[in-house]
Amino acid sequence: MRKMRNLILMSSVAMLLLLTACGKADSGSESKKGGSLKVVTSFTIIEDLAREIGGEDVEIHNLVPTGTDPHEYEPLPEDIKKATDADVLLYNGLNLEGGKHGWFFKMIETVGQQEENVFSLTERVEPMYIGGTDGYEEEINPHAFIDPAVGIKMAEDLRDALIKKDPERKENYEMRAEQYIARLKEIDQNYEEKISSLPEDRRILITSERAFQYMTSHYGLKEAYIWEIDTEENGSPQQIKALVEFIKENDVPVLFIESNVDPRPMETVSKETGVRIAEKRIYSDEIGQPGDEVDTYMKYLNYNIKLIYEELSK
Repeated sequence: MRKMRNLILMSSVAMLLLLTACGKADSGSESKKGGSLKVVTSFTIIEDLAREIGGEDVEIHNLVPTGTDPHEYEPLPEDIKKATDADVLLYNGLNLEGGKHGWFFKMIETVGQQEENVFSLTERVEPMYIGGTDGYEEEINPHAFIDPAVGIKMAEDLRDALIKKDPERKENYEMRAEQYIARLKEIDQNYEEKISSLPEDRRILITSERAFQYMTSHYGLKEAYIWEIDTEENGSPQQIKALVEFIKENDVPVLFIESNVDPRPMETVSKETGVRIAEKRIYSDEIGQPGDEVDTYMKYLNYNIKLIYEELSK
């Protein structure tokens, strides 16, 4: 949830034009001839969904890597080439990639991609909003994918996008999607059961940023955070004071720090309240590198609910 800034897509307009021209000259329609469907994904969670549902029928290029801000990204020359040649381009939406005026759509416009090849995976998700106070305009919270019920919708929409662009392999996509979505539904049920089994006074999730809004709202967790939206001041004295007061009023049992944020503000909160910090980091914006403990979306969802349940049960 970053303040959206205007980014320069590439440092050289001439290079962009050259890459675009070369890409269009040789792009063709390989997928229609039986080759792999060329898929470009905006960030790691969508990349993993596409890999699971597309399987061997797709060739995937992901744009925003692990450890990089998905809200503000500057595409590389290789990204431009892959986007030019892509049969399908998949993005989160809900302003994760900067909205209609952000880096993703600037890239789409630059390479001349057709609108029919570009698919948001959150069209059926009811937006939730953040900000609107302290001088900030209200913004859409983009982190809907933290909720596994939203993940089900995203998987369904990704399946449909692949089928639309590659109908000859419809059965393959449907088969993989059916198996994958069944597993997501089991995870959704696990969230319901685990959270509902917690004592009501312990159903409180405290994080650094307000990224978990969709998930906490869906499963009945009270939420609080240091900062609601990323600004130039994350972890200001005023923000910390407000959270400290909330913690004291609500007898909060534990604090969580996300995998991709500065831990120092929450460490300050812990010192001022005497409330411990969870032993492990919780995940919000991304999955890990291949081989990491949390390197798939399934592992991401399972890891988070296991951590939340175990820590709130102590």
